[in-house]
Amino acid sequence: MKKSLLLIPLIIVSCKKEPAVTAVQDKDSSIVTEMPDSVVKPDSAVLRKKDSIINNAPATKEVLRNGVMRNEKDGQIIRTVDATQLPLTIGEAFTKDDQELVLKLTHYDRPNIKAKISTKEKDFNIRFNQIKVPNGDYDGPFGREITYDTPGKGEVWLIIGKSNMASGNTKGSFTVSIE
Repeated sequence: MKKSLLLIPLIIVSCKKEPAVTAVQDKDSSIVTEMPDSVVKPDSAVLRKKDSIINNAPATKEVLRNGVMRNEKDGQIIRTVDATQLPLTIGEAFTKDDQELVLKLTHYDRPNIKAKISTKEKDFNIRFNQIKVPNGDYDGPFGREITYDTPGKGEVWLIIGKSNMASGNTKGSFTVSIE
């Protein structure tokens, strides 16, 4: 019996699992080891609550309503976008009669521009009225889609508004997609 009592600690020690050691080749210049994830991750409910607080803040609502890089004066809405962000889609809304949107694309360096106006409004009177290319020339009018060769590099303006040759509603929301 005494012999079996001496064997128990021996069996326990021999059954203890040791981590496997891997050999590293001499050719490696660096060794990457996996570290345990010691960073405490916040609960997803806490993240949602913080996100909700940010989204419901008055300043955030104002930015979402007015947009970034947006100025409005005398019925003209001016939005400035860096062309390096293309392709993009911008949402806008006309709330008064005879409004127009001037979309200024800075640092434009592509050989042509493709843009499209989309809306869910029925009988919405909207189109690309003019385009101003980097050399200062204007061209237009166009329809709701435009493909235009742009000479040179610089700032391109897309001027969007109602068509005086057509009837229909001039108030509503729309999006402009630019490639």
